[in-house]
Amino acid sequence: MNSSDFMFGAGFFGTRAPIFMDVVTLIVALLPLLVASAIYLAITKRYKAHAYAQIAIFAFSVIVLGYFETGVRMVGGFSFFMQESGVSHNYALIVLVSHIAISVITLTVWSVNIFMAKKQLQLNKHKKAGLMTFTGVVMTSLTGIWVYFLMFVY
Repeated sequence: MNSSDFMFGAGFFGTRAPIFMDVVTLIVALLPLLVASAIYLAITKRYKAHAYAQIAIFAFSVIVLGYFETGVRMVGGFSFFMQESGVSHNYALIVLVSHIAISVITLTVWSVNIFMAKKQLQLNKHKKAGLMTFTGVVMTSLTGIWVYFLMFVY
């Protein structure tokens, strides 16, 4: 198996998607559970573990995003993946743009929440920012799965 097979070989979900899309979709689907687990650490007053977990999950997410973007760019992007879809291109594009907007906002809020945590704690704003981040992670996950279905299932 060469490196190209790891990116573009047949996926493991049994759809038209290449393996890199299945890997990224699986991680995106599990991301809310990972973040919820890190939040649970804070709820149980294990603040240092919470901080390290959030940083690790965030860093891992950024790496996965890089892997995803590399794969998408190598094959020609959204239009290439939509070629075999039975879904309207315009409808899928609206869902994709919504997903991208939600994910960019979430990534921004999450990064600010991580880097400003101590200041937010002093101002009693960290919990609210964390809830916003978690909501964004859930929405990113759901819309990412939706995009996957539109491109590779329907």
